[in-house]
Amino acid sequence: MDTLPDDALATCLSWLASRHGVTTSRDAIVDGLALVDGRLSPSLFAEAAQRVGLVASVARQPLARLNQLLLPCVVLLKDNRACILRQLDTRGSQVEVLWPELGMQPQQLTLEEFNTSYSGLLIYCRPAFRAENGDTITDVEDDTRGHWFWSVIRTNRPVYRDVLLAALFINLFALAMPLFVMNVYDRVVPNQATDTLWVLALGAAIIVCADLLLRLLRSWFVELAASRADIKLSARIMQRILGMRLEHRPASVGSFAANVQSFESVRSFIGSMTVTALIDLPFFLLFALIILLIAWPMVIPVLVGAALIVVYALSVQARMRHLSETMNQASAQRNSGLIESLGSLETLKSFNATSRMQSSWEQATRFLSGCAGKQRLLGMSVGALASWVQQLVAVSMIIVGVYLVIDGQISQGALIAAYMLSSRAMAPISQTASLLTQYYQAATALESVEQLMANEQERKPGRQLISRPRLRGEIELRNVCFAYPGEQRNALSGVSLHIRAGERVGILGCNGSGKTTLEKLILGLYQPTSGQVLVDGVHLQQIDPAELRRSIGYIPQDVQLLSGSVYDNITLGLQQPSSEQLQQAINIAGLKALVGNHADGLSMPVGERGSRLSGGQRQALAVARAVMADSSMLLFDEPTSAMDSALENHVRKALMQFSQGRTLLLVTHRVSLLELVDRLIVMDAGQIIADGPKHKVLQALEQGSIARAAP
Repeated sequence: MDTLPDDALATCLSWLASRHGVTTSRDAIVDGLALVDGRLSPSLFAEAAQRVGLVASVARQPLARLNQLLLPCVVLLKDNRACILRQLDTRGSQVEVLWPELGMQPQQLTLEEFNTSYSGLLIYCRPAFRAENGDTITDVEDDTRGHWFWSVIRTNRPVYRDVLLAALFINLFALAMPLFVMNVYDRVVPNQATDTLWVLALGAAIIVCADLLLRLLRSWFVELAASRADIKLSARIMQRILGMRLEHRPASVGSFAANVQSFESVRSFIGSMTVTALIDLPFFLLFALIILLIAWPMVIPVLVGAALIVVYALSVQARMRHLSETMNQASAQRNSGLIESLGSLETLKSFNATSRMQSSWEQATRFLSGCAGKQRLLGMSVGALASWVQQLVAVSMIIVGVYLVIDGQISQGALIAAYMLSSRAMAPISQTASLLTQYYQAATALESVEQLMANEQERKPGRQLISRPRLRGEIELRNVCFAYPGEQRNALSGVSLHIRAGERVGILGCNGSGKTTLEKLILGLYQPTSGQVLVDGVHLQQIDPAELRRSIGYIPQDVQLLSGSVYDNITLGLQQPSSEQLQQAINIAGLKALVGNHADGLSMPVGERGSRLSGGQRQALAVARAVMADSSMLLFDEPTSAMDSALENHVRKALMQFSQGRTLLLVTHRVSLLELVDRLIVMDAGQIIADGPKHKVLQALEQGSIARAAP
């Protein structure tokens, strides 16, 4: 099996998948998942199982209560190990297990022996029901299904249920103080009943302490739910970003990053303040009802005040929405300029163009500052009005209450109690009005992220792909056409070719002829507009992207390195590479001098995007990265264009031997590199205008007998 020896859960899942008729590999199982120390973790098992058409659920139960109808199952052992439990004989106290460490060979153990290693957790797996259209259907609750945002919020329903229960008691306890004051004024003071006073005071003190405890618990539960949702939503957003098809990649990385960053406002909005205000809002009716029972005229100021606050808060929403949308767009554009300036700082300084970027930044900042000021002013006006209305309600309550006391309709205690209840009733109204000023900021951010989450993904959920852990390298294109998003002109037009496994082919052509695009289509980075791309006779869309790219060693035209060390970039995407592989890659790429002459060796930092290395060194590192995986296919796009002649000669000779028996597609303008290939393809304007043995194509080029493609 194509799994690491110590990745027990991936090995177990691969075995279960094969048992249910699904052939897969570790690459397809774990691609894009946030592995822990390079291994599949129990928390990720259900998501990984979904990729191979299985439904998984974790259960905590003793082996004696295990449901034998669901065997085999995955058993989690102590010391972060796992195995497959295939059979359990409780009468004979025997179990049959499959150990990943032993190549999934069965072993008989006594139940007592097995229990000493059992952690108490196991994972049941079963095939998902597959509909006629190929989609998988499951009857278990799965937070990866449904709307990406609301499905995560729904997983916290038990927490919000507890919060709602706490809010119920908190608001009921809020009645204690008004009732305490009313009884003191109406019964204790006139009768000088100090014993009654202390009994009432003791009861009030108990309720106040319980109220404090419940408030702390409510805040803790709300923050717990928000934290859980934040972690899941952040992971899901990043997963969608990394998994989206390149056709949907945004034109401006800075604007895109700003839109993702704006999701912080959504996180803040679903925090404790929002939840508390929304949960307390219905209790406004409870307090208003109690005031009505005390003296119905006194509820009128409360209802009028609440209506005034809500009406004004709603009246500014259209303006708040417009400002939020404008600020979101302007902030994205400003962030785009910042990212572009940082990435092109050397160019800006070299051509004295810093003033242009400075001017754009200041203009955007002034505009944003003006919009933010208007938005804050509107928000403060809502808060100020709410405070003003609350004071008017308080004064009105006293005025109305005094007349009622003079008329003998209510007591002084009832007046004070109604006054206290009015303050309690108006509080959630004011909080909700303040939240309305933040709503559209969060809604605009959510809408921006919603567009991202709607982008098509490389790996469609529930779709069964063909497993090809090791591809031979036969490549075929059938009448392929392709145009980049937003472009009218085709980058490829009617391209058809067949490359046998192990064949070494060079691709020539002028700039913009479609050479690089051809390699990107073979990598599966883009889908053709029409036509088919096949590898080993299988349509590319039927092969798992992770397995396809594991079989391809790729050197892009524009080498991009990640922040980290030389070692990190050479072994990018690999798990536990051997020292022999690493040494071979270093030798082929000619990196001995770079690594040997630096004090840090392989730990030498390359800087952001490889800024600490020269162009030739970056290409050498890309060569090492491409040959590191021992792939059956090699796609090289100008692999030595920035190298000096000595390093290029070394790499050419090393690749001559390394490429033997592998499929090689070499895009180059260097005549010396043509020694690596036996066949040449000439492209022009997205079409193949020549294809044949190297010597014949070169002879035709020298004679000028190859006509250019028709525009």
